[in-house]
Formats: sequence, C-alpha cells, structure tokens
Amino acid sequence: MDIPKVVHSIVLDASPLLVNEPSISTLLARAEKLYTIPQVITEIRDRDARARLEATVLPFLTVRSPRPASVTVILDFARRTGDLAVLSSPDIHVIALAYELECELNHGNWRLRKVPGQKRVNGPPPDIISEISPDSPTPVPATKNSISNAADPLDPSAQSALENPSDNCAANRSGVQSLLLISKSDSSNISSLERAAQDLHLESLEDGVFSHKTVDDVQPAEEAPISEGDESDSGGWITPSNIKKLQIGDQYSAPATAPKRGKMQVATITNDFAMQNVLLQMNLNLLSRSMLRVRQLKTHILRCHACFEKTKDMTKQFCPRCGKPTLTRVSCSTNANGEFQIHLKKNVQWNHRGDRYSIPKPVSNNSNGKVGTGKGGGKGGWGQELILSEDQKEYQRAMTGRNRKKERNLMDDDYLPGILTGERNRAGGRPKVGAGRNVNSKKR
Repeated sequence: MDIPKVVHSIVLDASPLLVNEPSISTLLARAEKLYTIPQVITEIRDRDARARLEATVLPFLTVRSPRPASVTVILDFARRTGDLAVLSSPDIHVIALAYELECELNHGNWRLRKVPGQKRVNGPPPDIISEISPDSPTPVPATKNSISNAADPLDPSAQSALENPSDNCAANRSGVQSLLLISKSDSSNISSLERAAQDLHLESLEDGVFSHKTVDDVQPAEEAPISEGDESDSGGWITPSNIKKLQIGDQYSAPATAPKRGKMQVATITNDFAMQNVLLQMNLNLLSRSMLRVRQLKTHILRCHACFEKTKDMTKQFCPRCGKPTLTRVSCSTNANGEFQIHLKKNVQWNHRGDRYSIPKPVSNNSNGKVGTGKGGGKGGWGQELILSEDQKEYQRAMTGRNRKKERNLMDDDYLPGILTGERNRAGGRPKVGAGRNVNSKKR
C-alpha cells in the first residue's frame, strides 16, 4: 500500500541531517522534494555524518539559496518577535527559503502573517479572487418593494409602454409625474391603514378575542402520554439496568470518519526553538521528527523580575536593560495562531536569602587586580573575585577563560570525571555572580 505524500516540499535544517531522523526513506515517502541551503551542508563536519550525507541524502537533496528579498522579510519579522539576537545566518536563510517556496507554490503570501500577533492571515486564496472578475454583473439585492412589484400584474399602460419602447420623451415625463403622484397617495394610504390596524389591535386586546389566526396560533397535535419509565429511558439517563447495553453499544459502534486532510505545500523540520517560534508566528508549516505537524510550542525564556525585560538568550546572567542579575527562567508557549504567551506562577514567593551582605573594602594600589595572599577581600579573601555586574573586569576575565577552555572528550582514555579529580565547577561552567545564599551564615 502506497503512503500518500502529504507534503510537496520539505526544507531541512542541519539537525535532522546530522542525526538522520527522520530517515531519508521516510522523507522520500512523505514528500515530493527536499530542499536545504549551502550553509547547512557546510555545517555538518562530523566524518560519519558527512559520509552518510554524501552517500544517501545528497543525491535526493536540492541545494538552493533564497533571494535577498526573502531574507529581508525574515529579518524584519524575526526582529519584531525578538528572536533575531539568537538566530544565526543559516537559520535565517532556512526560514527565508521556506518563505520563498511558500510564496511560489501558493501563488503569494496570502496564508501568512506580516507582523507577529496578526489576527488573520494576509488575504483570501487567489482562486477566490479570480472568480470575482470586474466584467461580471453585480447582483442587485431584492427588496420588499421590488418583490411586491414583480408579483403584481402589469397595468395596461405599463404593458403598452413595454410593447412600444419608441415613445416620445413627453410621454415618459408625464408617466414619471403620474408615478410620483401615485407613490404619494400610496404613502398616505399606507399610513392610514397602519393607524386603522393599531386601533383594531387595541380593540381586540380589550375584548380578549382575536378574529384572525396566524401561523403561531396553530396548536400542535396532542401527543400520546409518556410513562415515567419511558421518559427516563428516552432522556438518555444511565441506570443500572441499561449501563451494560450502553457500554456494548459504545464498544461496537463505528468510529467517526476523520476529515480529509489537505496537502501541505511547504513544511520545515528543525529543532531550534527560535526558528520554530518564527515559523509558527508567520504561519509557516512546521514538522517534528516523527513527521507530525507542530501546532503549539512550549519552552522557556529568561525574564527580569525587576524591569520585566524578556530575553531568549539562555546564556545571559545579567538583564540586558537594567544590568542586574535578576533573570529568572519562565515557561512560555506559542499556539497555532502565532500568539506568544508567558506562563507565570500565581503566588510566587521570592527567596531573599543572601541578598543583603557587607562588601569587603577595596585594597589600595590594586588597579591591576593582583592581590597577594591574605590582602583584602574579607576573611579568607572571599570578596577578591566578587562579581556584581556584567562590565566588571573579573566577569570579563572569567568569560574569556571559559571561551578558551576546550571541551573534553568523554571517550578519551585519560578522562576522569570531576567527582574523582576534585574539580566541581558550576553547572554549565558559568562564573559565580554575587556572594551566594550562605554569605550571612555563621562561619566556623
């Protein structure tokens, strides 16, 4: 049995090509064409992944670069969503290629969004627009007067006017004047009839008897009396006597047929959250590794609880606006409509332990940062490398050393874990900010 191809074109990022998930056989079975950009091919430097890519994937892959106009659209949209700071150049080009293919296959960007948070898409499909041509006559809505005039038979003068269209203008002018006089008389007659109807209605209310019957006055036919047991059964109540019958009926009932799904023109497979966020907010199709369409994302960002600034760079330790170490990790989600929402705790309790402490006095003649043993910095010199802001030379020195530090190979024979060597650094290798929670505890 042939699996129907649900996608016409799939744009691949480096992550599915690097881990080979989904496989090339799954991609070819579900899509007609596979696309990527040249920067993604150069990003794969692993020897085994490179060999597998060149042998199995590259023959079926179409390498294409997006146009500069498409890249400009993605740059402007990512700047509005706040993801531009964490998106690399290959990421932007992958989204631009998906946008360009979407516009080509769907004949425009009518199903996309121009700005984040847009309520509706840009416009209707082009086939609906083509059906409404300017040459087609505009239908005139039927009014009450036109329906009544159409129902009435033509008078002899109107009939003769239709049979003899070559009458002179004087006759037409006199006919228009007569029509105006008739309309004035009809309006006076209608007003007199309305007043008479109101008087008749008041008299009928006083007498309590109505002489005319309408459709609402017709009474329905009497129904047969229903017993109490039948009423309970017909009402859908579940009782000990019919619960077995309902369970058997639900078990063997035919399942409802699922609605027929349409074919997606363009979809993108990536594991980068910033790319996924931009794709969903722009209303571009997004697929997971299991070839399922992603309609909602949930991840975490950093939010400053002092100035409420939000950043998606999870490596930051200081707020980009106020410069304080007040960033907290919060949960956020993006739904199918492109709406970005932050989920905060209702009754959060802040832990102020270690926020207030005495800073050791600085040491004179210490501009170069070289402090001898036992000179300044408090008891034991705990304040010599105290980091309080991002522009301190201690923080810059720590970040430079962290960037220069090479990653260790876990498969190396000479590698030993930190629990054996005594190197117990912070999680992620980030420098310590502040004095810690136990700065005011009793020193032993």
